[in-house]
Amino acid sequence: MDERQLRILRELGELGSVTAVAEALHVTPSAISQQLRLLQRSVPVPLTERAGRRVVLTDAGKALAAAAIEVETALARARHTVTDFTQQPDGKVSVAAFHSAASAFWPLLLRSFADPGSPRLALADEDVAQHRFPALTRDYDLVLAHRLGHGPPWPRTVIAATLLHEPLDVALPAGHPLASRPQVSPRDVADQPWITVHDGFPLMATIEAIASVANRRLDIVHPIHEFAVVAEAVAAGGGLALMPRWTTRPHPGVVLRPLSGVHALRHIDVLHRPERTARKAVRTVLVELHRAAAAIRGRQRSTPQPEAHNHA
Repeated sequence: MDERQLRILRELGELGSVTAVAEALHVTPSAISQQLRLLQRSVPVPLTERAGRRVVLTDAGKALAAAAIEVETALARARHTVTDFTQQPDGKVSVAAFHSAASAFWPLLLRSFADPGSPRLALADEDVAQHRFPALTRDYDLVLAHRLGHGPPWPRTVIAATLLHEPLDVALPAGHPLASRPQVSPRDVADQPWITVHDGFPLMATIEAIASVANRRLDIVHPIHEFAVVAEAVAAGGGLALMPRWTTRPHPGVVLRPLSGVHALRHIDVLHRPERTARKAVRTVLVELHRAAAAIRGRQRSTPQPEAHNHA
């Protein structure tokens, strides 16, 4: 039995005929009769009987019709509860992000939602390979994910929107001979030691593209995943690295230079399952993420680079 069948039984008890029920529910009498037959199959005792040309409820039918009132009341209460939940402005919203995005976005979100009545954030760091980000939408309302500009699209099981198209620059020690140039090419940097992320992460594809354009294998000496640690290693002369232009914190001993000849760009996308944005609190955080992305672009573009000292 289902809600519609129980409602038909209730209306039959109140209105007294299949025709009257059909008129009240704006369907045909045959549709009402079909639903009553389906309901009867799920109950071991007769629910209706003939009274002349009319169909009326048996005692069992009357008992079930009374129960139908309780069912409708409970369902109505449940719908109101869901409506209240989805419209709650200060509901809890869980957001996951990889490390550099978290470092850039979390402070802005926390400040934006510090006042009472704002969405209650539950932030988590999830730095995973690109193909694993969609699965995180099972556990989080919103997921900040990275993807190379020419990488494959996200699966259709998630909704995706791009927050940032972020350039990837070559990070050099401030005193490196190449640091005085406005940009560097793959041939300029191919003979240098390199610090890279682990396999399976988008930046590796750009590293491979640099090697392909330069027609030589890069000397990868340090596989380091966290950009804050990468910056320290670059500043100490441990090698060159690819680093995002806007979402990594400036380091006084590191200079970022654009890379020519290679499509060095990553997307920072926000992923979610379609049903998550039924909640007002989630929609509010999603809007604020786009606002934060605009602030990050503007702030980083106006930040001067550390001065390069050419000791060559």
